This record gives sequence, C-alpha cells and structure tokens, in this order.
Amino acid sequence: HEHGEVALKLFWQMQHESMMPDRVTFVSILKACASIGALEQGKQVHAHIIKSGIEADVSVRNALVNMYDKCGSINQAQQVFNKMPRQDVVSWNVIITGHLQCGLFEGALNLFQQMQQDGMKPTEVTLISALKACASLADVEQGKRIHTHIIKSGLEVNAFVGSTLVDMY
Repeated sequence: HEHGEVALKLFWQMQHESMMPDRVTFVSILKACASIGALEQGKQVHAHIIKSGIEADVSVRNALVNMYDKCGSINQAQQVFNKMPRQDVVSWNVIITGHLQCGLFEGALNLFQQMQQDGMKPTEVTLISALKACASLADVEQGKRIHTHIIKSGLEVNAFVGSTLVDMY
C-alpha cells in the first residue's frame, strides 16, 4: 500500500519536472493506482496517457483495464477493453477476472464465451476464473462443460485448476 503512494508521488514529481514517462512508467503507475484504489489519480494518469499518444499500446491498455477493475469502475474498464484495437489473452483475462472480482459472475462467463467465439484460447487463469464464476452461480452444467475443455486441453494436472474444479463441484 505504502509503495503505491510513493510511486504516485514520484510520478507527479516527474510530471512537475516535465519528464516524459514511457510505456513502462505508465504501466507501473497504473499498477500503483490499482494497488491503493486511487481511481481519481488513475483517471488523471489515463489523461496523460492519451496526451502522450501511447494509448494504443496493448500493455498500457491492459494496465488501464486492470486499474479501473481494481478501483471498482468496471464500466470504464469495459469501455477501455471494448476500444482496444486488438485484445490479447492477457486483455481477456484482465476483464474476466475484473468482472469476477466485482461479483459480476454472469458477465465473467459471458466474456469467457465471447473470448472463445473470437478464437482466443483460454489459459489456466481464464479457466480458473470461469470455474469460480460457475461456483458462485452454482452453475454446475457450465462448470462441467469447462471441465470437459480442461480435460481435452490436458490441464487437469495443474494444481490450481484442479483445486478450483474441486471448489466448483
């Protein structure tokens, strides 16, 4: 918590001294905002990102989605996600886990399905999130379909996936 506040203080000092942050700096400061729930400061950083012209960078966009998720602003996270020129698997994982963390379990499952329809292959993180959503909704049928996918993918030996399967059933 303390590190996030220090990082933000240093970022604003950089701005005051007219130092131009790069992609890595923006990603780091967005993680700091997320870690302490600093939504308003995160919005200000977002404005700086737009001014800098690096908003299209997928890692910056993923960090923005994560920051808005962690700060409880799921609508803004979804807007940033939807405006991404392309989403990678990390983008999908961030938005799905964000919905899960905000208690939007059906939304998380809908995104999981949309991800697959868009041809993106789910990772262990994606599958764990989808299983947690199923468990929260008591949707055993959807959980069984995901379990079948896990078996076909050979991921049932993953300890985290296995543990989440046990929790889901």
